[in-house]
Amino acid sequence: MNVIVLQHIKIEDPGFIKDLMIQDGAKLTTIELDEGQKIPSDLSKFDAMFCMGGPMDTWMVKEFPWLVEEKNKIKQFVIDLNKPYLGFCLGCQLLGEVVGGKVVRSKNPEIGMLNINFSSNKKNDLLFSSFPEKITSLQWHSYEVQDLEKNKDITLIASSPETKYQIFKYQNHAYGIQFHIEVKNTTVGDWGCVPEYKSALEKQLGEGALDKFEKDSHKHMPSMNKYSKILYENFKKLVT
Repeated sequence: MNVIVLQHIKIEDPGFIKDLMIQDGAKLTTIELDEGQKIPSDLSKFDAMFCMGGPMDTWMVKEFPWLVEEKNKIKQFVIDLNKPYLGFCLGCQLLGEVVGGKVVRSKNPEIGMLNINFSSNKKNDLLFSSFPEKITSLQWHSYEVQDLEKNKDITLIASSPETKYQIFKYQNHAYGIQFHIEVKNTTVGDWGCVPEYKSALEKQLGEGALDKFEKDSHKHMPSMNKYSKILYENFKKLVT
């Protein structure tokens, strides 16, 4: 499997799923967009695209002009080439914009170990049919995708009390996941070193909340890793 990974900060990679891909012998081409690396012009050679989170937002094209090209390349891969895509957090929001939604500030940011509730649509979905009705996963976002209802190619897979589109898919090959099921034991500590992430965390949960958040994430890590593996194994079935 030949995978292109779009990253917006080095410490936010596919995490546990990256480990699984390496174990499988997958070829990974990582593009560090925040470091000025360019997305290849020919995307047809890649079997799948992963698009990760980051401290910037989809609308910050003046500060991060490469976002314009990134959106164009996602459109090319997902809509023109019709190839498998998995986007987490910012990667979810970028997909949302590409397929006609809009990204807005969340009324109530979601940061912490929080519940994700699956809709009845999951029972026929390739990636999530074997998931339970509810899982607990790490969340760390202040923006979300809205207004996808007008696109008839969109299916809502999961929501939370604060965010409608926790998981959505475009047709049957491109998925946006707003939460972070891909994390590892080192993730929260690493992300807590990013000023934008730490500020959002302390604003939502209070000063000194990082230690508790990290402990909570470790408590739930076995189940998140379990579901990450299921997600990955099912995603491979899209890559033919």
